[in-house]
Amino acid sequence: MSGGTKTMAVLTCAAVVLTTAYTVALGSSGWLWFGSVVLAVATIGLAASDSAAPAGPRRRPPTGPGPANP
Repeated sequence: MSGGTKTMAVLTCAAVVLTTAYTVALGSSGWLWFGSVVLAVATIGLAASDSAAPAGPRRRPPTGPGPANP
């Protein structure tokens, strides 16, 4: 995982903890939970794209006439 992905994961965990504390202290807020779920899904997507295999270098097509085109 890259540094950005780790930072986003930590922020997501902190948001869930703060949302839970808010819910316990003041009552449930649907928008806070919705935001936490959206943030969690975005974090999972970032982690999945970060762990994907990097694409190899692309081969360039020949620029001049090939053996079939004298």
